[in-house]
Amino acid sequence: MNAKLNPVALTQELIRFNTVNPPGNEDQICEYLKTLLESAGYECRLIEFAPRRTSLVAKIGSCSTDKPSICFTGHVDVVPLGARPWKFEPFAGLINDGKLYGRGSSDMKSGISAFVVAGIEMAHQAKQGAGVTMIITAGEETGCEGAFHLAANKEIVDFLGPAGCFVVAEPTANEPLLGHKGAYWLRAKTEGVTAHGSMPERGDNAFYKLAKAALKLEQFSFDTPPHEMMGQGTLNIGTAKAGLNINSVPDAAEMTLDIRTVAGQSHSHIYGCLCKALGPTVQLDTIIDIEGVFTPANDPWMAKVFEHCTKLNGIRPIEKTVSYFTDASALKSVIGNPPTVILGPGQPEMAHQTDEFCYVDKIEDATKLFANLISDWQKP
Repeated sequence: MNAKLNPVALTQELIRFNTVNPPGNEDQICEYLKTLLESAGYECRLIEFAPRRTSLVAKIGSCSTDKPSICFTGHVDVVPLGARPWKFEPFAGLINDGKLYGRGSSDMKSGISAFVVAGIEMAHQAKQGAGVTMIITAGEETGCEGAFHLAANKEIVDFLGPAGCFVVAEPTANEPLLGHKGAYWLRAKTEGVTAHGSMPERGDNAFYKLAKAALKLEQFSFDTPPHEMMGQGTLNIGTAKAGLNINSVPDAAEMTLDIRTVAGQSHSHIYGCLCKALGPTVQLDTIIDIEGVFTPANDPWMAKVFEHCTKLNGIRPIEKTVSYFTDASALKSVIGNPPTVILGPGQPEMAHQTDEFCYVDKIEDATKLFANLISDWQKP
């Protein structure tokens, strides 16, 4: 493999870009990747959703409707370092005992490096065949901001064209995941009338209304059947607040709801059920609305992915899903709802951890795996 195209070296290089979100500052890393991809013949676009908050899309090949391209996605922003000290400098990309350390090494700059290198290696074949598209996003860690911005941009969606299959290179230790839950975050508000705390009868306490609503939610159950693999959706009250001072009746109160939905659950239906359960005294506002993703293992392309992973890992992967969400929720529908796999070299348990690392051999294996998937897809 050409040294310039070594996926481990590229991962090290990407780690050296400090893209901690906030503030993100993903512009320079996307410009760097754009130069790399253009040198291999990819047509690229940079898209900014805020100052220095830049995503990158790239494509090569026909992108025809008869055989749409294979599409890869990954995010270049990373989470903050945390309060604990790091043993290894988090933006140096150091390798020790077969592990590449650094913030974003697993989540998920190694995954991006693997599909970028694979895409460059297979560029000539892809140019003559169905093609390859890449969606490299900013702002994933704070609610898929970059991905939703791209999905709302008709010019960029038209540029990408449809995809026939979709690889989300999040950290899975090179084991394919069939999908993930959705996230439906709501803010519930109640209103009242303020009064002096010594004369509460003159007011209308908004917090009492909110507390009653919270107790109703403790008993809330979804009326849809469980998913075959994901089980049932979940609801959690994450925060609650009311009042400005101890000696006043609060005239406003609010709480936040974290609902994790399974594939097939309608968020609008859930909203209606919650409104009915809570009644007119509670106002619900949407914070995040991200649908779940699922492709069954017997889908023809997913079966091929499992075959390649079986050859790579020496054992057939277990069919499973995860509870966290990815950019696939924002992007999948605008590229034609292709079969989607979550698959990347990072260690899932190292995501967001102090002294985050990725195994060097996993990065190399993922690059070969992605190259094989690209090659397979170009065949008539």
